[in-house]
Amino acid sequence: MMNTLDTGGPSAHDITVDVLVVGSGTGMAAALAGHELGLECLVIEKTPFVGGSTARSGGAFWVPGNDTLRQGRAPETEASAHRYLEAVVDDESRRRRWEAFLEHGRDAVAMLARTTPLGFFWARGYSDYHPENPGGSAIGRTCESRPFNTSRLGGEKGRLRPGVLEAPIPMPVTGADYKWLNLMTRTPLRSLPKVVRRAVQGIAGAAFGRTYVAGGQALAAGMFAGLVKARVPVWTRTALVELVYDGRRVTGAVIDQDGTTATIHTRRGVVLASGGFDHNTRMRHDYQSAALIPHASLGAEGNTGDVIVAATALGAGTDLMGEAWWFPAVAPLADGQPGVLLAERSLPGSLIVDETGSRFINEATDYMTFGQRVLDRERGGNPVQSMWLVFDQQYKNNYLLAGSVFPRMPLPRAWYEQGVAVTAQTATDLAAKMDVSDARFTSTIERFNLLAASGNDYDFHRGQSAYDRYYGDPTVQPNPNLRPLSGTLYAVRVVLSDLGTCGGLTVDERARVLRDDGSEIEGLYAIGNTAANAFGRRYPGAGATIGQGIVFGYVAARDLARHT
Repeated sequence: MMNTLDTGGPSAHDITVDVLVVGSGTGMAAALAGHELGLECLVIEKTPFVGGSTARSGGAFWVPGNDTLRQGRAPETEASAHRYLEAVVDDESRRRRWEAFLEHGRDAVAMLARTTPLGFFWARGYSDYHPENPGGSAIGRTCESRPFNTSRLGGEKGRLRPGVLEAPIPMPVTGADYKWLNLMTRTPLRSLPKVVRRAVQGIAGAAFGRTYVAGGQALAAGMFAGLVKARVPVWTRTALVELVYDGRRVTGAVIDQDGTTATIHTRRGVVLASGGFDHNTRMRHDYQSAALIPHASLGAEGNTGDVIVAATALGAGTDLMGEAWWFPAVAPLADGQPGVLLAERSLPGSLIVDETGSRFINEATDYMTFGQRVLDRERGGNPVQSMWLVFDQQYKNNYLLAGSVFPRMPLPRAWYEQGVAVTAQTATDLAAKMDVSDARFTSTIERFNLLAASGNDYDFHRGQSAYDRYYGDPTVQPNPNLRPLSGTLYAVRVVLSDLGTCGGLTVDERARVLRDDGSEIEGLYAIGNTAANAFGRRYPGAGATIGQGIVFGYVAARDLARHT
């Protein structure tokens, strides 16, 4: 089974296994759980790299009640998590799914701890996204993987998917570290020890032949290492062509690897875990918005909806196809990808305006809600035609921008040349360069500065939520998210990006794929972004997308193990 092609990874051939997992992001959790339960599993991955969108993400997971939270003495109960999801998830029909998520979450994370070399920590303080709801937590339920040494992958290291952000020096930066890296000039006594610790870990590790990664790369690398140790094969460059259906159940799949076709027969079933349709422009325009820029998603490039189409060919239902894990981002250059905007929208000395020069949203709101507000305007006949993140010199001197422009660094020349960035000494001149109304923009700045000076955003309530404040600047009072703008001004063009689509196949609480009439397609399961979001149109907390992928991968494996 482990015959290897020159291009890397095992070669495909006809084979029979218990479980086929299509996709190597959180699909790896399903394979790890299945192997632990005694099932013979095989993972296939369409691209040359293992890790999917998980490896490109921040790597956090939101799973209430897991042992990492318990060990950290997080002040939560099963009842509080239940109250929170009951308040946040707005569709009663999904109750059985999110209740199953809560029921199996602790065991799913414990399975990862047993089957991989990963270590986890609680990102204390990373608030739930809607903490004001009953059961919401201002100190959060989000956990992360500790930095991971990819050298543990041995000869498989080259097949691990690269991350989105590359540090200028070997330095594994977790999501929790990023918050303080961003505040390095403002809170040096608290930030510098964390930054130095990661720099020492990365540089010293490199000197001893160790390569440490963090975030989603760490989580993906650890799961991959678990599969390697368990001798569960992962076939890369291997795409699903069609599902094999005998009229009663799914019995396998026809796959293609580098032009060679093979058939994988399954004794138990197939788990679809290859992401959504992030990079299928036609599907995105059909289901979501014709205004979306092609390939602006931060999801893995292999996420083109193939498996969703293959399942619907068998009668599978779909749901929430208009949704994604929306994410505002710096507009991409002609040859690049969007730039991450996470803390940047929350930091004082900045605001976001539309093509009229007006504010239209709480800039610091969670990124999924941000995107939904933009699309709600489009559906209401008043589309947001352009967006600009406006900030002043003090902001630029103090904070990291788009994960790559460090404090006091000049904005990249290409940003100016391609119209992604503009700068001016006055609001009037900046308005002209942004091509927005001078009168409206000037009025917006005056109004914003008045509110910021008072510490109260009466227009959009920025800074009232614990989530807003998490990415704010604690040295700015009375509101860590607000400060009047002054001096030289800058504007960076913003586009609506995403971390992946989250509408997909209709599944039940056991991750089984359902037809439109609610009946089960026997032998077929879907998890992660291939399945419709278990939380409907809501994002309860950082890592909820990876969290549900891990949990329902575990749930699917348990269900498959019950079949004979």
